[in-house]
Amino acid sequence: MKIVTYRENQAEKLGLVVKHKIYPCLSLDPNLPSSLLELLKQGDEGLDPLKLYQERIELGEFQELGILLEEAELLAPLPNPPSFRDAYAFRQHVATSRANRGLEMIPEFDQFPVFYFSNHQAIQGPGKVYGMPRHFEHLDFELEVAIVINKTGRNIKASEADEYIGGFMILNDVSARTLQMEEMKLNLGPAKGKDFTSAFGPYFVTKDELIGFLRDPKEGHVGNTYNLNMTCKVNGTLLSAGNLSDMDWTFAEIIERVSYGVTLYPGDIIGSGTVGTGCLLELNGTGKRSNPDYQEQWLNPGDIVEMEVTGLGVLINEMVLTEE
Repeated sequence: MKIVTYRENQAEKLGLVVKHKIYPCLSLDPNLPSSLLELLKQGDEGLDPLKLYQERIELGEFQELGILLEEAELLAPLPNPPSFRDAYAFRQHVATSRANRGLEMIPEFDQFPVFYFSNHQAIQGPGKVYGMPRHFEHLDFELEVAIVINKTGRNIKASEADEYIGGFMILNDVSARTLQMEEMKLNLGPAKGKDFTSAFGPYFVTKDELIGFLRDPKEGHVGNTYNLNMTCKVNGTLLSAGNLSDMDWTFAEIIERVSYGVTLYPGDIIGSGTVGTGCLLELNGTGKRSNPDYQEQWLNPGDIVEMEVTGLGVLINEMVLTEE
């Protein structure tokens, strides 16, 4: 299923997407959850009533309730996650980014999956993304996929961790590179360069939608991977292309690492990290290595960033300058 959160009459509403239309959950049945977080707290079983309504809609019922998807004001599918962690799972991105700085590949990458906490109170959906002047000093996109937890768990083994994933979303991990590079000299990781916005959407896609894309993990790893093409365009020009199956660390292995000595809760978000070629920092560095006269590209006010992932839809954001 594809599920969205949208705004209507100043209220946030949960909707089921069927054939390019949104069907408001509470209009289908007042006993259905009113938010994605409420739905996630019900676990896999909470999806069963929605599956039945989707089947009935596909048979022609409830057509009078449908709202055209393109006419709705979509928000982030999960506007209020309890937490948001972002991982570093693609070797290509890590190795290339380090090579661009004249560094060897760091051996610890192959020893354990690493992650950092981002700002779960700065979640955006499709549409305008706001940044202040310092954010636009080398503003960047990052092409990622995020999972959402739907079961409470602690010390979760990788062999069981896929059972804790409720669904998937596209993630644009917007990054203010000047701020990030300044603060990371102090060896505490990205914080101020990341905390102003993270964009998710357009849908929350349940696992059953992606069964046909399942692939075995890379040798020596545990957990599901998915053959999902990932692309990013800026102002209509294709800049990034990769595949989610290129993850070296699986989401299951990341969950095992994250949950060691820590309880995960329904609604917790975990990002994949940037796919290879999936940001301007990497692309600019590669370009300058091969051509000293390469002209760097960064995001500017008014730029349109369009991310597409097989099965997960298209997330479109406009970069907007604000003074507050």
